[in-house]
Amino acid sequence: MAGLRVGPPPVPLRPPPRRTDPPSTVRDLPVPPRGLDGPGHIAGYASLFGVVDLGRDMMLPGAFATSLARRGSGGIRMLWQHDPAEPIGVWTSLVEDRAGLAVRGRLNLAVARARELDALVRQGAVDGLSIGFRVVAASTDRRSGVRRIARIDLWEVSLVTFPMLPGARLAPADRNGTAVPPAWTPALSRATAALAPGAIR
Repeated sequence: MAGLRVGPPPVPLRPPPRRTDPPSTVRDLPVPPRGLDGPGHIAGYASLFGVVDLGRDMMLPGAFATSLARRGSGGIRMLWQHDPAEPIGVWTSLVEDRAGLAVRGRLNLAVARARELDALVRQGAVDGLSIGFRVVAASTDRRSGVRRIARIDLWEVSLVTFPMLPGARLAPADRNGTAVPPAWTPALSRATAALAPGAIR
């Protein structure tokens, strides 16, 4: 009979052993606050500190502070694929925390492209984030070739198909369009550590 369980009751599973990652591994990232209700609301990390991207750049803590203080979240544009002709909404919060640049925003569902992206984000087809900026202060390690960026002028944060920093992602959304960071955090932490073997530790 379909759906009928036969046999002894299942044995309760033991909790998995505690992870012993080194302190420098990106893990247990803090998540954007809850309350992102309804379609069009998005949250995630646009940058992670101490992780080398595919262009051999690494953001240092504090890299965004001056720019955010000067422009505020309202002065940072939300674009699609870094295209200035494709604004798709507004960022309502950009905050540096211990992990990187945490962002929250709202897609403008009166715009056709934003409606399409809202559907793709909820499906999980689009989840990349990428930053557009000018370097203000940086130094390059001759041995590794990694550019350590201490300060930037941040212009925009884009939704993208393929982020330069593989761990820069949106939190997934449930069927109602509500961001659900708790389920996303451990997966992002593991993916970031795995995809960034060149991270300076």
